[in-house]
Amino acid sequence: MKYDFESIMDRRGMDAIALDNIGKDPGNAPDAPVEGFDAIPMWVADMNFPTVPTVTEAIRERISHPAFGYFSPRKEYYDSIIKWQETRNGVTGLTSEHIGYENGVLGGVLSALNVFCSKGDKVLLHLPTYIGFTGSLKNNGYEIVHSPLVMDENGIWRMDFEDMEKKLSEEHIHAAIFCSPHNPCGRVWERWEIERAMELFRKYDVYVVSDEIWSDIIMPGHKHIPTQSVSEDARNRTAAMYAPSKTFNLAGLVGSYHIVYNRWIRERMEKESSLSHYNEMNVLSMYALIGAYKEEGYEWVDELCQVLGKNMEFACDFIQNRLEGITFGRPEGTYMLFLDCTGWCEKHHKTIEDVEKAAWNVGVAVQDGRKFHGPCHLRVNLALPLSRVREAFERLEKYVFIK
Repeated sequence: MKYDFESIMDRRGMDAIALDNIGKDPGNAPDAPVEGFDAIPMWVADMNFPTVPTVTEAIRERISHPAFGYFSPRKEYYDSIIKWQETRNGVTGLTSEHIGYENGVLGGVLSALNVFCSKGDKVLLHLPTYIGFTGSLKNNGYEIVHSPLVMDENGIWRMDFEDMEKKLSEEHIHAAIFCSPHNPCGRVWERWEIERAMELFRKYDVYVVSDEIWSDIIMPGHKHIPTQSVSEDARNRTAAMYAPSKTFNLAGLVGSYHIVYNRWIRERMEKESSLSHYNEMNVLSMYALIGAYKEEGYEWVDELCQVLGKNMEFACDFIQNRLEGITFGRPEGTYMLFLDCTGWCEKHHKTIEDVEKAAWNVGVAVQDGRKFHGPCHLRVNLALPLSRVREAFERLEKYVFIK
């Protein structure tokens, strides 16, 4: 491979909460490991890989000029997004007027909901649910109505369309958040699934916020379908959220964007996001996106997905063959595993707290899945060099999931 996804990057002391918060933020971060074990960061959803070199090159070139005053987004910023969406997602007809800056995806979600809803309104989300949705919606006065995903006979998470329709009709819901690919389950929805969901939303006049921040992290054999692409109605009732942050490990630079074709929605979202006077682009985050979306970025992401696919294959095979009582849906996108430990815990008379503590003790810093409404679950980040993933699962087998 052209890029290095094998070297172990030392992030200690470099402002990475994935490592520096371990043992220092009880209730949020994992406990510190006991003596003799180093921490393997597998909880925060960022990557333990260096970003594509063109990101740092673009930032370095910009900071060579010693003025950082007020600025407007460059045409190159919009052109980079348009080309990226066309090349990777087959999007056509996208122009700069459809693109708007967001400090973060969650901020964009709330700006859209504030257009679609009144405070106290009900919003449909699938269960399990990303912790950021739960916190931000509750903090802003919205009531969440969950429609559980169900696992089919092949271990694939599916939407329960009958349950969705029941909730939409009985709960008088007029806004939904659609996570594509899904976090934390890792489903990459097929076109027919998105079409059927969007037809339900059309039937009940439900506006949609589609979180597609994971759209570049797709396992081999699968393809991301933009929600807005499945019909003209979907195009006009959906606000889609994207960012280079998950793809290129840029979360600390801050910078997302929305794609909204409906002018009525777009103008009101822009008004909502302007009210706090904080939704302003950082000049270096602009250059980071431009650097990420250069030609090298396309090649880098393709290699990244190959690496993550091998990591996912190793982890899933290891669990199936060596960790009895642990079940999961094999992710088709993202780099997160959502593990159901119910069978193992029941057989060994343990709680999920016991499992977490045992994992944390030996440095396997996984995340509490209950934060995502998984009652006996772990959320595991696999965006590390394969040697670290292998070490983590060998520790789990030897010290945690003991037969």
